Amino acid sequence: MAKGGTSIFLSLTVVFIVAFLLIVGIRALLMAVFPETSIDPVMQDQEPRGFWQDAYTIWLQMTDPGNMNQDIYSGPWAKVAAIIAGLAGVILLSALIAFITTAIDNLLYEFRKGRGPVIEEGQTLILGWNERVVDIIRELILANESEKSAAVVILAEEEKEMMDDHLIKRIPNSKTTKIISSSGDPASLNELKRVNAQEAKSVIILASCPESATPKEKVLSDTQVIKTVMALISLQGGKNDLPIIAEIFNEEKRILLGIFDDPNIIALDSWDIMGKLLVQTSLTSGLEMVYNEILSFDGSEMYYYKANWGGVKFDNLAYHFKDGIPLGIHGADGSLSLRPEAGTVLKDDDEILILAEDDSTIDFQPQQLFKPKEYEYADIRLPKSSKKILILGWHPVAEIFIGECDDYLEDASFDVMFNDPTQLLIDTIENLQEEYERFDIRLISSAALNYEKLKDMHPFDYDSIIILSQDATEQTPDKIDSDTLMILLLLRRIMKEEDKHCEDTHIITQVLNSENQELIIQTDVDDFIISNKLITMVLAQLSEQPEMKKFYDDIFEEDGSEIYVKPAHLYFKDLDEQNCTFADAIRMAQMRDEICLGVRYGHLSMNPKENFGVLLNLEKDANITLTKNDFLVVLAEDEL
Repeated sequence: MAKGGTSIFLSLTVVFIVAFLLIVGIRALLMAVFPETSIDPVMQDQEPRGFWQDAYTIWLQMTDPGNMNQDIYSGPWAKVAAIIAGLAGVILLSALIAFITTAIDNLLYEFRKGRGPVIEEGQTLILGWNERVVDIIRELILANESEKSAAVVILAEEEKEMMDDHLIKRIPNSKTTKIISSSGDPASLNELKRVNAQEAKSVIILASCPESATPKEKVLSDTQVIKTVMALISLQGGKNDLPIIAEIFNEEKRILLGIFDDPNIIALDSWDIMGKLLVQTSLTSGLEMVYNEILSFDGSEMYYYKANWGGVKFDNLAYHFKDGIPLGIHGADGSLSLRPEAGTVLKDDDEILILAEDDSTIDFQPQQLFKPKEYEYADIRLPKSSKKILILGWHPVAEIFIGECDDYLEDASFDVMFNDPTQLLIDTIENLQEEYERFDIRLISSAALNYEKLKDMHPFDYDSIIILSQDATEQTPDKIDSDTLMILLLLRRIMKEEDKHCEDTHIITQVLNSENQELIIQTDVDDFIISNKLITMVLAQLSEQPEMKKFYDDIFEEDGSEIYVKPAHLYFKDLDEQNCTFADAIRMAQMRDEICLGVRYGHLSMNPKENFGVLLNLEKDANITLTKNDFLVVLAEDEL
């Protein structure tokens, strides 16, 4: 019994067979000593039954006691053997059948609990469970639309029933993608074998706690992630061939993964990315919609593409594609150069990074397809800005935000409004003030959810308002989003009472749950960042194309090239109303050493049905009309 089900089954089977042979032997002995006892006394002329006939009779009696009636007219000794066979059969066969029934029931229970083996191959494996799972799977469903059969396997310590119910409610149609959930320890080698991890296409390892968790919980999460990475490598015999995308909070732990010196292992700090996005969005409106398309599998995407370039210069490369905007050169040495210097000639072994509708529509033509016009260049640069920023609430991402502002802003003042701040928050603000001496950082103990107190802050005297979590211990995305929605409604009321205009103050809010997007839109907010959705887009993209890590490293760093939404009057001189083609806009952006990705129409900036006015990767010969209220979406070195 200690050896498990197989041993019990074999033992019962052996005991049954031994009992059968023993009873057959007893009957054979009795028939040999008393041969007349097997003859039916009613039929005296019947020949005695032979050994094999008696053995078969015993088998029938042991497997079904009802067959004891075959000896109803036999002698007393034959009846004794029949009774022994029937009793042994009832006891042993019943035990065997009961065990089989229990084993099958346990097997089905294990499958229901998500502990059965997974036989999928080429699946995307998600290890762990947090609030980003749904958005990750939605992105992967979009990525797998061109496949006839794809699979996403989730291995987490949550109950399978809970995971299945959660996913079915939020993803009623998974299209061509099968979603398989399994309950178990993601860091266990046996559990990874059970879900066939070694045959996966890629692996995403999620943090086990939110950013608002305690430092101790974050350390435990990071330790679990590193343990999981090591288990995956061990599963493959010490050599990793899987793209592994891992969420890690602590920079030291991310550096620790570097000891594997494996480009397939990518460690991300999701909230570090969010802090940088908050800064970029506070400087330029509309970025969330731009990233939403670029990072998603829906719409235009990033691809690597190689062709016989024939000595073409990168400056003219965009005009050789009917669909696609080249952004940089991926050299044979693995380096990625975004916005290469003017006059750069492509080598035959170079790849390019290109924004296109689909990889099937990318087609380099040796002959230039479009010839743009050059309009009078404005040659205007924006001054490096100073900002007065109001932060309503607090979240660790705000520390990253303030730190990133040090690279972007000449000077700035930050007023942090938080109700009953903890000593930890007070110390954090003091440390930030000491670290960034040229900034003015103040902590104001007041409740943003209180209308009068919020109004007393005169929020529309600030350049930007950033809304974060109102409770340092709150970890539920829906509760945080509900507080955000209430504050937005209060701000809207104050704006109407004070007759302020939304363009005077840039309101930016962080939305944790993508399902709350429609509610946020109703408040006329200028910009909102759907945190989980954007982060999950990055995770999903990297799981499909790990080489895109170089692109993300560049655009999310202040020193590299970044995406901006800049006023059109910076490009066209004396802009009132300019009719041109998209190819012309690309040429004008090149005058500033920038790459034009699209346009944003100011009059549609509050219209969600028109993607808030953002259009990317237009046809090169598409006619566009730009006014002083419109913008170009560009890849540039800075926001100036």
